[in-house]
Amino acid sequence: MKFSVARLLVAVLGLAVSFAALAESVDLAIKNARVVDGTGSPAFNADVYVDAGRIARIDTTQTAKVSARRTIDAGGRVLSPGFIDLHSHGSAKSQGAFENFISMGVTTISLGQDGFSPAVRDLATWVGEVRSGGINPNLALFLGHGTLRGMVGIEAGAQITPQQQAEMQSILKSNLPYAFGMTTGLEYSPALYAAEDELLALAQVVGNEGKLIMSHLRNEDDQALEGSLRELIRQGQFARVHVSHLKAVYGKGEARAEQILALLDAARQQGVDITADVYPYNASYTGIAIVFPDWAKTRVQLASVISSRRVELEEFIRNKVNARNGPQATLFGTDPYTGKTLQQVAAEAGKPFEQVLIDDIGPEGASAAYFVMDEALQTRLIADPMVAVSSDGSPTGFHPRGHGTFAKVIEEFVVNKQMLSLEQAIHKVSGFPASVLGLKTRGVVAEGNAADLLIFDPKLVRATATYSAPHTLATGFDYVFINGKSVLEQGKFSSAAPGKVLDPRIER
Repeated sequence: MKFSVARLLVAVLGLAVSFAALAESVDLAIKNARVVDGTGSPAFNADVYVDAGRIARIDTTQTAKVSARRTIDAGGRVLSPGFIDLHSHGSAKSQGAFENFISMGVTTISLGQDGFSPAVRDLATWVGEVRSGGINPNLALFLGHGTLRGMVGIEAGAQITPQQQAEMQSILKSNLPYAFGMTTGLEYSPALYAAEDELLALAQVVGNEGKLIMSHLRNEDDQALEGSLRELIRQGQFARVHVSHLKAVYGKGEARAEQILALLDAARQQGVDITADVYPYNASYTGIAIVFPDWAKTRVQLASVISSRRVELEEFIRNKVNARNGPQATLFGTDPYTGKTLQQVAAEAGKPFEQVLIDDIGPEGASAAYFVMDEALQTRLIADPMVAVSSDGSPTGFHPRGHGTFAKVIEEFVVNKQMLSLEQAIHKVSGFPASVLGLKTRGVVAEGNAADLLIFDPKLVRATATYSAPHTLATGFDYVFINGKSVLEQGKFSSAAPGKVLDPRIER
């Protein structure tokens, strides 16, 4: 209680200092802005003042006489919160500029996804190293369940021991103060071998710390999707839960989307705090192991079964790929196959695609985009108010989502299709994801909040990345500010690196 009161006093005093400074000078004044504040409420006109990295004042009268060291005339353009990407990939140490995210308006990314995070037992040290090296966007870090399994020495397919279970829980608990929760990647090795008891025990640790479980489900195929969702929902009796990149592989139509959303809503009616995110593309992107059976997901497993179960393996892969719209619907993003479909690679090799995958590539030898989703179904998911937008992208992945997702939401769903109002869309990429993470002072344009801000004209925003050229930067976001510092202006990046590795103990 004393800690909470102290924090409140610090916050109040900080705001008092900030407001007092308005009588003399602030760092930045943004005049004549059309503010879309991230709450979903209607836009309004205002002048916004920024000082010491925070929003010091929002003047809807636009009459305040305040001196500013810098003034920008927005000229009626939109001023919004910076976007928050709930599912991102990349190296915080070697790719800290993250210009692909910045260019599409993202000011906070989430790493440690799909069950994989830095394999360190002392996360505080790792966080300190990233802070020292600098990072452009803010970072919300998660602990990966698969990484925890690796750290305690659980072999692929092996049964977990009580000692290993206890050790995982101990590592998780000791590091959760520095993370926003735990992610699971139950479709990937080694996490795919986890039994429900293991996951429920970890969920209790996460819930006791008031954190979030964010899950790449065990199986996203349409016929297995509801069972996978129910598995996550059962974890929701102990902790808040979130579905990463919700999709129904092979599913068709808006009616199917309604069934999926109804399942999530029914869970909420039973008291489970469950949310989801979606990326606005109809192709997924992941390792080629996705088309291999559970007993041949790694090089070691493949080597042990290739002679004894070769015919069975070929049949499984052939059926799996054909069910996923065939080899022409798999587009590689890893050299030397980058930009070629599996069908093309097989034709060049002069042998069936299943043999190419077994003998030439292997389950760990490539990543690819898979055109396996239905537009009507996925579009309905995007429209749901309890579904946020994420990219599942990275600076290097051979998929346009890493460079285009948030620009595409504005360009396609707001401007072109008018499926979402601008206020709804901005809420999906700022205020709503902030609430999912538990961020209290980000994601909304409000006095006292962190000055993660964008200035742009929605009609000029473009997602230029394509499947054949996925690394072209989005355009149209004229100004991007992170913690009050400019990182992008009129197409030019600064070297400021003002991002923070967010501390849940403070941000929440």
